[in-house]
Amino acid sequence: MAISNIRYGEGVTKEIGMDLQNLGARRVCLMTDKNLSKLPPVNAVLNSLAKHGINFQMYDNVRVEPTDQSFLDAIQFAKKGEFDAYVAVGGGSVIDTCKAANLYAASPSSEFLDYVNAPIGKGKPVTEPLKPLIAVPTTSGTGSETTGVAIFDFKELKVKTGIASRAIKPTLGIIDPLHTLSMPERIVANSGFDVLCHALESYTALPYNERSPCPSNPINRPAYQGSNPISDVWALHALRIVAKYLKRAIRNPEDREARANMHLASAFAGIGFGNAGVHLCHGMSYPISGLVKTYKPKDYNVDHSLVPHGLSVVLTSPAVFAFTAQIHPERHLEAAEILGADIRTARIKDAGLILADTLRKFLFDLNVDDGLAAIGYSKADIPALVKGTLPQERVTKLSPRPQTEEDLSALFEASMKLY
Repeated sequence: MAISNIRYGEGVTKEIGMDLQNLGARRVCLMTDKNLSKLPPVNAVLNSLAKHGINFQMYDNVRVEPTDQSFLDAIQFAKKGEFDAYVAVGGGSVIDTCKAANLYAASPSSEFLDYVNAPIGKGKPVTEPLKPLIAVPTTSGTGSETTGVAIFDFKELKVKTGIASRAIKPTLGIIDPLHTLSMPERIVANSGFDVLCHALESYTALPYNERSPCPSNPINRPAYQGSNPISDVWALHALRIVAKYLKRAIRNPEDREARANMHLASAFAGIGFGNAGVHLCHGMSYPISGLVKTYKPKDYNVDHSLVPHGLSVVLTSPAVFAFTAQIHPERHLEAAEILGADIRTARIKDAGLILADTLRKFLFDLNVDDGLAAIGYSKADIPALVKGTLPQERVTKLSPRPQTEEDLSALFEASMKLY
């Protein structure tokens, strides 16, 4: 198991200046995005840096849903700055960008594709020592503050891919629920759907002891190793919190208890999936995000069309879990029960349909777009969506049930309309 150190509590952000002092940091890179740079979470960090006399440079050019080019811009900034510590304040996009900047600044002679996941990149193991990175999440979704994964859009191929290595995980995640209070409704919803799928996918992933072949050297062990007894604990715990608090957190921005709990659930699910991995919902989500045409989501202040990551993941979830449930149906049924299904008279062979219906009802109650068709896709796009899923072997191979191209086509087709 590999996870970052975590500190949780209202107001813990004000300690960040002291943390950097304790690390002996002389030149700090503070990364965020343009919207957040004007909001309370970044202010709280700036105040702490000023109070403790920390010398820093701010990079606020992070792109929401990063691309290879936006990663390269941040990497360039990091290389020039010769920083000895990093602070990332934002959602997954900011934290992932900062992980990449830290990695390539520490390994200046590496080509960009050296560390990108195979088969798109070379997927080389990281052997260079990285600088300390403190992550301050402002959304309750990616769990990026606990994981060694950084995701981006590879523009040339129109697919999302990423870098996965335990070496890039943050040194410390500062989880301050005060930061969730500035999140608009749809951002709360979409980031919550990411937590939901992280928990469901890691709990239903191929078990760690059914994967082969064993790597010839421990340095080649994947960050995502399949479902395992420790990740299971975190996944189920996160799922219970989502079931209890997500609707409340979306519907009432003043519900501090719900928002604080979702902020924790995001980290808990991150501990689970950061070691177990995710599978088909995530594998299929990358082309859904990467091939976006004109969709612009409510509550996102961006100048480019965008399918928020949590939305791209959750839209296929009913179809995916109906498909995977023939393997470990009891786990699918348990998940449905946690999410509110009455399973007293359920037959085990119906587990997939029961979980799919439970998810549909959950999404319908939260006004989620009615499937892929509602965000601009049609049947004509299915071949391109399938083609974009095929390179995602790092996650699709973790599906408990292997899938053919025909299976993927059928899953995309079944996700065109949800209700």
